[in-house]
Amino acid sequence: MTFENQTIVVTGAAGNLGRAVAAGFHATSARLILVDASMEFLNNGFPGDDDRLVKVAVDLLDRVATLNALAKVHAEFGKIDSLVALAGGFHMGDAVHDTPDDKWDLMHDLNVRTLIHSAAAVVPHMIEQGGGNIVTVGANVALKGVAGMGAYCASKSTVMRLTETMAGELRDKAINVNSVLPSIIDTPINRADMPDVDPALWVAPTDLAAVIMFLCSPQASAVHGALVPVVGLS
Repeated sequence: MTFENQTIVVTGAAGNLGRAVAAGFHATSARLILVDASMEFLNNGFPGDDDRLVKVAVDLLDRVATLNALAKVHAEFGKIDSLVALAGGFHMGDAVHDTPDDKWDLMHDLNVRTLIHSAAAVVPHMIEQGGGNIVTVGANVALKGVAGMGAYCASKSTVMRLTETMAGELRDKAINVNSVLPSIIDTPINRADMPDVDPALWVAPTDLAAVIMFLCSPQASAVHGALVPVVGLS
């Protein structure tokens, strides 16, 4: 796969998966628009300067700020070929009846509202330019309800339903919208939280990045509304 001369927006770029996705696209000569909440996060994740790594600090929970930031990107580079919407978060431990309002709101904000605002910012440009790709991140665990994970499962289930809905709305505009559904991703945080589990069973960020890149490629042009499990050996 090659993404030469393509502009790829990655939200949540400074995280472990974001860095893997950015590295994968960068190796294929793409231009990366790396979006995260602060420039400090971005500089820590992507030290130094590179003309093909453009850092954009914006609060994705602020709809107007997100629209303005990505409008500037489109104006500067003339197009946005793909949106890889990685921004999100995780919470578990509370039963549904004990989950406080702030945790429900947090999961909806981090997993759903960031996607809605990102899509609002890029889809009109993709329609105008005649096509594009959007990849979201659902969760394999959210294919059904799981005890102690109600807020997270509900938010990720919403991401999956929105993915399918956007796919139906945008396929005739040559915009492909699909989702990856990872199981546990092999990150330092997950290793620290689950020291007794063999991380070889989990999904390597580079492997998940490869699936995301495929869904942004011309080879996936016939794929619309797919929810792709990426579960490693777990």
